[in-house]
Amino acid sequence: VQLVESGGGLVQPGGSLRLSCAASGLTFDDYAIGWFRQAAGKEREGIACIIFSNNSTYYEESIEGRFTISTDPAKDTVYLQMTNLKPDDTAVYYCAAGPPVISTIIQGYAELWGQGTLVTVSS
Repeated sequence: VQLVESGGGLVQPGGSLRLSCAASGLTFDDYAIGWFRQAAGKEREGIACIIFSNNSTYYEESIEGRFTISTDPAKDTVYLQMTNLKPDDTAVYYCAAGPPVISTIIQGYAELWGQGTLVTVSS
């Protein structure tokens, strides 16, 4: 059972990236998937999540309207489409699988974490 993130990289301010979180050995309907990020010298923060059983989503205020979480059940993959990126979005981004309760998963109470992917927003 594992989660593997991909899609990070270097992008200019105002640019876009799409992160992927590919799951194996996981029954999506039993979980929520959260996206988290940790910038250098800062604590990890939960920024978005989705509950598969009812398609509920949550976005942290600083990314709402710029980032979109979506799923492709056929590929067992969750995406985080990021637009209008800002230097403050620079961080290692992680996905995690946890209980299908937004208030729980967004605080980082997850059962499984990916290895992370670095996003750098810089000119």
